[in-house]
Amino acid sequence: MKLSRLLATTALLVGSTLMAPLHATIVQFNTSLGNFEVNLFDETTPKTVENFLSYVKDQSYDNNVVHRLVPGFIVQGGGFVYTGQVPFGNVVAKAAVQNEPKWSNRRGTIAMAKIGDQPNSATSQWFFNLVDNQTNLDAQNGGFTVFGQISVQGLEILQQMAQLPTYNFGGAATNIPLRNYTSADFAAGKALTADNLVLIESVFVIDARVNTAAGLTPVANTLASNSAAEGDSGSGSINWLVLLLLPLAALRLRAAHRS
Repeated sequence: MKLSRLLATTALLVGSTLMAPLHATIVQFNTSLGNFEVNLFDETTPKTVENFLSYVKDQSYDNNVVHRLVPGFIVQGGGFVYTGQVPFGNVVAKAAVQNEPKWSNRRGTIAMAKIGDQPNSATSQWFFNLVDNQTNLDAQNGGFTVFGQISVQGLEILQQMAQLPTYNFGGAATNIPLRNYTSADFAAGKALTADNLVLIESVFVIDARVNTAAGLTPVANTLASNSAAEGDSGSGSINWLVLLLLPLAALRLRAAHRS
């Protein structure tokens, strides 16, 4: 067993023994590009944090694939698992969580992805804002729920992700970031391995205090109207973060390259 997995398992066991998942407010992401912390806003977005931590507790984010990168916008994961082969496995989605658009989609925040024109449709998928996206995402689709903030070290790792080339493998992987993979590899139909993917190896609780976000200063979302939060998506803006629910069994190894 890898050391990171052993530590993740131990932390999960300790966290689940000491208190309920809702009270865990700092988690660590162990990734193939390095490790970083995320401080969750459990006191102000409790339903979203509880939902996210339920997937953490089930280890649904172990070997999770960062399947979507849009440079200058977002990097997304939470939906698919690498099991040693392609196509990827699907994270089993639980009941959708109620939208809580309290905080603004600023650089370094984590928010829930969801289906277009369905404000309360978020399940397992999340994204990190690579830049300030408040003009688009705070109002669109009832506002995208920001539920945590990444550490300074995490911002550096996100920047590494943002600089990776992306490729179009079809389905939900039309903008998948890859490492150690070239356009020549893609043209030749070279199979993907763990060394090519950006993987979330594990996510686990490292601080279970309920007030760890007290010292942070997230920006309030002033654009999500009450009517939008209840189901009106507003002026029909482009749904950049619609979840692609197509099965990854439909991956096309010869699809057009995107970078």
